[in-house]
Amino acid sequence: MPGATQSRARVARRIATAAAYGGGGLGLLGVGLVGLLLTESKLAVRAVGILDGDPPKADGVYGEAFAEPGGDVPPLTLAFLGDSTAAGLGVLRGRETPGALLAAGLASVAERRVRLLNVAKSGARSADLARQAELALPHRPDLAVIMVGANDVTRHSPAAQCVRQLGEAVEMLQASGCQVVVGTCPDLGTIKPVRPPLRWVARRLSRQLAAAQTIAVVQAGGRTVSLGSLLGPEFAARPEMFASDRYHPSAQGYATAAMAMLPSLCAAVDLWPVEDGPGEDGPVEGEAVLPVAIAAAAAAGQSGAEVEAVGPDGGARRWALIRHRLRLGLPDPGTPAGAPDGPERGRPGQAGAERGGPDGRADRPGAGLPGEAGPASANSHAGAGDA
Repeated sequence: MPGATQSRARVARRIATAAAYGGGGLGLLGVGLVGLLLTESKLAVRAVGILDGDPPKADGVYGEAFAEPGGDVPPLTLAFLGDSTAAGLGVLRGRETPGALLAAGLASVAERRVRLLNVAKSGARSADLARQAELALPHRPDLAVIMVGANDVTRHSPAAQCVRQLGEAVEMLQASGCQVVVGTCPDLGTIKPVRPPLRWVARRLSRQLAAAQTIAVVQAGGRTVSLGSLLGPEFAARPEMFASDRYHPSAQGYATAAMAMLPSLCAAVDLWPVEDGPGEDGPVEGEAVLPVAIAAAAAAGQSGAEVEAVGPDGGARRWALIRHRLRLGLPDPGTPAGAPDGPERGRPGQAGAERGGPDGRADRPGAGLPGEAGPASANSHAGAGDA
């Protein structure tokens, strides 16, 4: 809906402007609705289950089959930053975490080993990203994935401040030569325990934050992938996509999100076909070059949409390319070399590829999903409602 997109674009631009010029917290919905959000969120927190334990460790080297005997090609280093969705809360095995899935997928496409370093923590917010970046940078990552935003919404952090902190973290990583892909704030309005009117407020806040995050990330030189599908309509219709707390994704849920992100990771490190990008005659079908705020707002409502800057590097990045890439089937991550917990092997993912529909999901529910995963239990929780 053009009107809704334009409205989200205006709000996202206001948040990004406040972040750039040191503005304080931006009252998006007014004091009355914020008070309502606080009251209703307490009820939702009581309805969300609490997960015990820690997320399974998945750090290590993936794709050992691609190691060349006597070769001196070092593995690519993939860093994961963010909250519990980046850490993999909600699954039992390291191979089921998004970090393991994407490290194995990247190794398969690159035909090169990939070292996974995960510094994400349950309960983390955008304010924690600078510290996480400091932990990752000594390892000289080639590529970083950031998944953050849900806790900023549920903890009522000022949107402008969150966006500024995310942008600064992206700049830190980019300055070291690391490419950055950010999974934006998921749509919290479709979590089962969240009821109206909190559902409507949560959806509006999370989409506005996702759009503002995209503006900040693109202007810092990174790219974003909309993770509305991480907690969106596809998940609402399929309970097996959630872990036992009905809040965090299950193994199948993480696999769906990872399939949407993998092509963007490949493109960030030049492993995606060049012809997929805009050529001399403009973008290909299904792509559009738009003012960055409009592209950001449109992506916030289209799960799986990727946004990246177009035009010369440096200075103000005013234009962005929005697109949906072909989804890839995921290989079996297996047990990474150096993994401390030796995660159990499972069935390989379903091979092949799929094209997302208008909202970035598969054209039919479950199309292209990896093999069935067993019921997932939870693992780490900083508090009910924390991501």
